[in-house]
Amino acid sequence: MLDLNSEQGSESKTQLNSPPSGESLTVEQAIANLSHEDLSLRYYAAWWLGKFRVREPAAIDALISALEDEADRTELGGYPLRRNAARALGKLGSSRCVPSLIRCLDCEDYYVREAAAQSLEMLGDRSAIPGLTKLLEGGVEGAVQVPGRPHLAQPYDAVLEALGNLQVTEAIPLVEPFLAHPVLRVQYAATRAMYQLTGENVYGARLVEALHGSDIQLRRVALTDLGAIGYIRAAEAIAQCPAENSFKLIALKGLLEHQLKTAPQPTLSDNAIRVMNLMDSLL
Repeated sequence: MLDLNSEQGSESKTQLNSPPSGESLTVEQAIANLSHEDLSLRYYAAWWLGKFRVREPAAIDALISALEDEADRTELGGYPLRRNAARALGKLGSSRCVPSLIRCLDCEDYYVREAAAQSLEMLGDRSAIPGLTKLLEGGVEGAVQVPGRPHLAQPYDAVLEALGNLQVTEAIPLVEPFLAHPVLRVQYAATRAMYQLTGENVYGARLVEALHGSDIQLRRVALTDLGAIGYIRAAEAIAQCPAENSFKLIALKGLLEHQLKTAPQPTLSDNAIRVMNLMDSLL
């Protein structure tokens, strides 16, 4: 993929992809399209700027403004453009958008809150902690299905994962009850977070057990979680999991990256070599 941070790639007239109309799109046009009267062009522009990591200040400013868009709204009250803008901002690495993303945690649109939590996790800014923990204050008892909607009251899995990655140890009393949540995906997110917050192997072992579940979608989730926490004891179980090799390779890559961060360079640890051999066996 073209590096937009390079001297050539940062040119606003660089053509990178095609919009729905089939015409070529430039960085300059994508930024302008965020305020276009055609709502589909706004939506696409937000996705495009995140996809190609356009870190120009004008792009970030336009995406931040899009977080308050009122024009692009679904019949059920959702904000599609806000969702895409929130997702894009998480990929751009700018702390300038953090206050706006924190405000999005109060948006009435579940999917905006979810995208904001995920992006705040990616940005790693601890000023988001109060807003994230607030979404868990209802506890498991309040973490129920919204009538007539395909989601729970809050994006609990995204919030739990963010708290784990941000190492919010003071949130352990809020996170731990979600280990017993009736939705397994939420359970896995809580388990992942508890491992990151405590380092206790019992939580990694719970995710390894999930690799043997009957639902392929949940096995994929468990693979992703194990890769994210770098649980090295899961290496062989990941390689043997009844799931697609692509998911297993992504999980093993996560394990390897954790090993490379902790091992002295340029020497490879035995665990890193072990993971690399498992990856080779899947190729």
